[in-house]
Parts: sequence; structure tokens; C-alpha cells
Amino acid sequence: MTTLSIFNQNQPEQPQTVTEDAGEIQRLLADKGIRFEQWPTRDLPEDVTQETILDAYEAEVAALKRECGFQTADVISLNPDNPQKDALRQKFLDEHVHSEDEVRFFVRGQGLFYLHLDDQVFAVLCQKNDLISVPDGTRHWFDMGPEPRFTCIRLFSNPEGWVANFTGEDIASRLPRYEKLAGAA
Repeated sequence: MTTLSIFNQNQPEQPQTVTEDAGEIQRLLADKGIRFEQWPTRDLPEDVTQETILDAYEAEVAALKRECGFQTADVISLNPDNPQKDALRQKFLDEHVHSEDEVRFFVRGQGLFYLHLDDQVFAVLCQKNDLISVPDGTRHWFDMGPEPRFTCIRLFSNPEGWVANFTGEDIASRLPRYEKLAGAA
């Protein structure tokens, strides 16, 4: 189940707020300028190709491209048997920003987005059906967990794809990781 945990950055041991109500999650994130939606998903086999996934969500992706000016879309998929899973997890675990919105739609599985907004950190455990759009310049990081299992459609304004500028702050190391927050969901 999708969960939002809100932490004070100076007291990261326990969240101040936890909710599993999708409408409340959407409202709380919208108040901070974060787009969150739940789309209907298609029943697709686990070994489906990127092209089939993009074809299945063609209308939704095209609408987002028109609305937000995205140029490209692709699919990222990761399973626990991937030999690079630890390196890939580590790549996204440090706080960073982008010069474009980071948009992910979860076709399968789950992952945890941390959004560092003012003096709070919003940890959004995204699940199948969830779309999250992190605005450009928003400090954030992503934790896929030690045994990742997810498939996401990604949209980009920059045809080069994912380009991060790391902040150098250690905030990500002070918050509970995926293992604790996803286990509580």
C-alpha cells in the first residue's frame, strides 16, 4: 500500500505523520508542489518488453508529454537477481537535484522516494499504479531496497535521460531506509 511518512529533518528517528490514504497523500504532496496520482494499471506479464509497456500506456504518456513538454519516455525495470542491484541502489541513495522534473509511474513493484522540502522529509513509498513527479530543483533521493522489484515508466525533457547534481549533504544517511519504512507499510 502507498504510504507517506513525514519526518522533521532534525529529528529523523520517527515520522511526525504517516498516512496510507491516497487522497490525503495527494493533498499533502500537492501542498508542497509535488504531483501524485494513481493511474489504472494493465495486467502485463513480468517479462514484458519496454515497447509493450510503453504501448500499453501510450495515451497516458502522450498526455503527460503534451501537458509538461516531455521529449522522451523509457522503462526501467529491476529484479533481485540483477548482479548490479547494490551499485544501482547506491547510485540513487544520496540527496540530489535535477534540472528537469523527475517523473515515475510504477507499473509493477514499489520504491521509496524521499523529498527534502524545507525542514521536512516526505518519504513516499510508491506502489504499482502510483505516478510521482518531483519538480526540478527539488532535493530528493530514491531507495529501491536491497531486493528491488519494480518497473517504472520514466519521462524526460532532456533526451540524455537521468542527470543528477548531488548536494553533498548527509541527510539521506540519517533517515530510516527502505527496509524499515517498506516493512511498516
